[in-house]
Amino acid sequence: MLLDIGEVAQRSGLAASALRFYERKGLISAVGRNGLRRAYEPETLSRLALIACARSAGFTLTEIAALLHAKPSDETLRERVAQKADELDGRIAQLTRMRDSLRHAASCAHDPLVDCPAFRDLVRGDPASTTPPTT
Repeated sequence: MLLDIGEVAQRSGLAASALRFYERKGLISAVGRNGLRRAYEPETLSRLALIACARSAGFTLTEIAALLHAKPSDETLRERVAQKADELDGRIAQLTRMRDSLRHAASCAHDPLVDCPAFRDLVRGDPASTTPPTT
């Protein structure tokens, strides 16, 4: 069963104009029309979820288009994807340090908080501070 552009917009949380833009960029494609409205395969929702995930991970639309149209033989793209995965590992480590620091800060009594040695160690990613005492 095909979904019209309004249904895809509603289910994906994207404006119809964004869907038309993605279509012009070659990220998605309509398979026909339902009257005057574009119609899409239900799998388009999965593709849009992948696009949203990639965008939130810092991929450009050009990079996403390349990924969506990649062939197993594309070694250059494979190298770029591996590089992006490494970049994400760095961001994940940074965000994990920040999360752990904030969790410590939520119960820390040190004044001022940012001078707390455990807080500072967590921000730096000091492995000795994986389970810091509340100070």
